[in-house]
Parts: sequence; C-alpha cells; structure tokens
Amino acid sequence: MIDFNAYLGHFAFRQLRHNTAPGLLRLMDRADIDKAVVSSAAAITYRNAHAGNEEVATEVKGRTDRLIPFAVLNPAYAEWQHDLRQCHEQFGMKGLRLYPHWHNYKLTDAACLELIQAATERQMAISIPFRVEDRRQQSWLVDVPDVTMQEAEAVVRAAPKASFVFGNAGGFTGSPLGRKNNGLPANYAIEISLLTALIANEIGALIDALGDDRILLGSGMPFHYPEGATLKVDVLDAPAATKAKIRDGNARRLLRL
Repeated sequence: MIDFNAYLGHFAFRQLRHNTAPGLLRLMDRADIDKAVVSSAAAITYRNAHAGNEEVATEVKGRTDRLIPFAVLNPAYAEWQHDLRQCHEQFGMKGLRLYPHWHNYKLTDAACLELIQAATERQMAISIPFRVEDRRQQSWLVDVPDVTMQEAEAVVRAAPKASFVFGNAGGFTGSPLGRKNNGLPANYAIEISLLTALIANEIGALIDALGDDRILLGSGMPFHYPEGATLKVDVLDAPAATKAKIRDGNARRLLRL
C-alpha cells in the first residue's frame, strides 16, 4: 500500500506523535503500509517553508525506498525557483504540496500558476490538502479557512497539464469535481482520508463518476491514525482490481515508480 497523505516534523499548534521517520515507519508497519508520500508539517507555519523541506530531506535520507518526499513551497516567498530546483534535483522530491490559505496566496495567482507550471515541467505531482485541521479545532491565534471546491475547480482549469491530487476533504460529490461529464480536465485525483466508504459511500460514488484510476489511499498520518483509511478500502464494495488501484496502483502511476 502507498499512503499519499503523510507528514514529518512538528506542527505549530498541536503535539504530533510518530512524526519522525522511525516513528512514522513503525506506524506504517502496524498498518501494512509499504510507502508513504511525506511532506513537512512544520513548513505549513514556517515563515520560510523551504526550511521544512531541508528538515524532511535530512529525515528521509537512507529511507527513500519507503518515504517519498514532497516539497512545500510558497510562491509568494522570494527565491522559490531556487528552492524548487534544490528540492527536485538535490533532495529527490517527487511532488509539491501547496497551502494557499496558510501561506496567504490564491491558487490562481500568477505566481502560483508559475510554480505549478515549473513543477509540472519537472513531472512533479501537485498535492493540495483542503485543510490541515478541522477549522473548529484551530488555535485561537489563527483562522484559516479550508480550500474550497470552487478554488480547486479553477486551478484544474487554469493548469490542465498538471497532475493534481486533492485531499483532506469530503463533499466532492456535491461539486462538479465529483461528477461525471463535468467539463473539467481529467488532471486530478482524490485521496480518501476524509471520504466515507459506508454510510454515504462517497468513495464509491467518486469511482462511479470519475473512474477507479483517480482515487488514492491517504490517511493524513500522524495527524490521524492510518488504520481508518486502510479499513475504508477493506470494506469498500468494489472489485479486488479496483481496491488494488486505490491501495497502490494509482499512486505508482502518478509518482512514476
């Protein structure tokens, strides 16, 4: 299994356990997860997000057979071009993770689209978590809204050659993003960390609407324990071949493994 939504390092407003490489690997072993896409939790609130990338690069050294690093960059911060080049060429990071509301820019800002294009030219996937925490649990020091479905739709249209992965969100079936024949480019996939597999079965509905090659396993660990995500795939009413795609096949294709 490949978990497309995992983190290393500290988060400014909450204690995280299992947030080192050895700790995360133990959590992965417990849940039978073979590989995980990881980015810096600290970079979400660092003034210079690239410092978090440097920390992750050090943490995953010698462990990249299992931990696949993604960069966190802020297109509104100076020298992101240098940072992207270092992340890709020196650190071997296979993708980019964006936090527009935490870093105070819009996904369709010219600078962000320039960053997305530069990452796409390097064949890096673009991961966009809609939230970090439930807004009701945020520190009193911040008030950061979730990325909206409308914002995601806009960036999908604005960057049709990019490969986006949306996550940390539910409610896609109420948006064009989760509907069949929606007129949007088929340049995005969705990870399941906040989707349902039973009561509303949004995962099943998204498979019907978008196809089983655009749904990915994701847990959000160590913000969340991974067993909830793996259990969703286990209980999903879908063929074994579809479950295999969700567990690792789709991620392998996106990451060019």
